[in-house]
Amino acid sequence: MKQNNSERVLLQKTFIAGTYNLTHTTNRLWKLEGGAIFICRQGTASVNIDLKDYEIGPETEVVLLPKTIFRINRISDDFTISLFGFPLNMFHEASFRMEPGFFGFLKEHPCYVPPKENTGAANGMMQTTEAVYSDKQNRYRDLIAKNQLRCFLLDIYDKSYRFFGRQQIEGSNRQDELFKKFMTLVHEYSSSEREVSFYADKLCISTKYLTSICRHVSGASAKMIIDNFALLEIKVLLQSTELSIQEISDRLNFPDQSYMGRYFKRHEGISPKEYRAGGHFES
Repeated sequence: MKQNNSERVLLQKTFIAGTYNLTHTTNRLWKLEGGAIFICRQGTASVNIDLKDYEIGPETEVVLLPKTIFRINRISDDFTISLFGFPLNMFHEASFRMEPGFFGFLKEHPCYVPPKENTGAANGMMQTTEAVYSDKQNRYRDLIAKNQLRCFLLDIYDKSYRFFGRQQIEGSNRQDELFKKFMTLVHEYSSSEREVSFYADKLCISTKYLTSICRHVSGASAKMIIDNFALLEIKVLLQSTELSIQEISDRLNFPDQSYMGRYFKRHEGISPKEYRAGGHFES
């Protein structure tokens, strides 16, 4: 496959499968419209996924759920992955009736190197998905891909509970459980909701208690966590789209362009226009 298809890999609206090196996607923020599962075949990469840094090497399995914000910081020349990218509607159909807590766990733990004896199923499904994608005449391509995605997710579900345990996935106490739910809500709503009260109401707790939970579990306040993700949303649109500052402000539910500009500058020290013009790549 041509490597100039790299942007399509991260922004696809139909399913895609194949081998890529992603060299043309480095040092740029992307927000996935759908999702992707990939397995590193060779080489190494340093990536940032939803504000967290990860090192990827051979046999690392990576799950990028819909709405994930992703950036490759550094990549080796021989970095190669097997990838299965899927649109949002396919993910919704394949993940129907799976527990929300499981996907919250995947959001927080997107990278994993499984024991060698447990890689057969994922490798087999990846090979099947690539073969189906290559068969352009197959009238059931999308249906087979959706079934393969469900198989992937069930396999990951099994391994997550087997190797990490229910307590780590769902939370070992009430505060941990509420924090995980809060983070799931932030991933879903931070592009439009930036007040702690919104999330506290969703969780049926007070803003004071939510802030206390966040400080206890993560060391950061609830407002800081929300703002970090909101700023990341702005940066993605500044870097990866041609939208005007006003259009970005409207899309992210700010009262007006000036308000967004003040919000961004207060946290980043420069205006959105300066950030875009300067080609900034830090998160």
